[in-house]
Amino acid sequence: MKKTALLIAALLSVGTLAQAQADTLADIKSSGKITVGIDPTFPPYEYTDDKGEITGYSVAIMQSFANELGVKLEFQKTAFSGILPGLISGSFNAEGSSLNVTAERAKKVLFTVPYSKTVNGVLVREAEAKTFNGKTLSPESLSGLRGAVKTASVPEQLLKGFNEQLKNEGKKPITIINVDSLDQTVSTLMTKRADFVYDDISVLAPVAKKYAGKVAQVGEVGPSQWMGWATRKEDGSLNKAISDHILAMQKEGELTKLQQQYLGTTFTVPASDFIPQE
Repeated sequence: MKKTALLIAALLSVGTLAQAQADTLADIKSSGKITVGIDPTFPPYEYTDDKGEITGYSVAIMQSFANELGVKLEFQKTAFSGILPGLISGSFNAEGSSLNVTAERAKKVLFTVPYSKTVNGVLVREAEAKTFNGKTLSPESLSGLRGAVKTASVPEQLLKGFNEQLKNEGKKPITIINVDSLDQTVSTLMTKRADFVYDDISVLAPVAKKYAGKVAQVGEVGPSQWMGWATRKEDGSLNKAISDHILAMQKEGELTKLQQQYLGTTFTVPASDFIPQE
């Protein structure tokens, strides 16, 4: 009898889980809004403009998706380090901050198809730029220096990986300075608490332009990675709807136009096999 009760409870639990899995997309449609957690400090992908409105390349894609569903897009500002915990805990329907697609993150969340890719570069003060002239950048180029990165970001993880390599080679590690936003990384550089900022080259380009004569981008280091959004593991229907919309935008040329507008370059995003192996 006890075994039968346990079996019934297990079946009810599975049924409840299956229902939950199908509910997020349906709930969004029925409520007329999609709540998205976002850290709008990552131009040109997601940032706050002079009018105080959240905008950017990824925001335009998410807005297009909301328009297709016929729902209102509502943002919930969240520090980048809290984006995935907030998503997993159910604080919002989806997350809208651009994430590098990694094998480690894929264990916790379900990635949509990518909508961009990242190549990370090094930003230094103009006065120190000549130190890197003619040098092919590598982890060894950064040995013994202080690098500013956003907390919980892929650039932070890459610097940690560089340090493992430097340790094996018997060289000085990079001192990693963790901050919460791009503005803070630049401030850390300008006040000489850091020797360089490490981030996506499309993010660093407008910074170099804004502070021309004060900072300079000196090269690229590390592998390129795809960027996308994540949903909870159980939200397969929502994930598929977002992914299908991104691929449709690419087929219709809308994604290319947004890439040109915000990123100054174009590329084709994959429909599958974009999550790296461990």
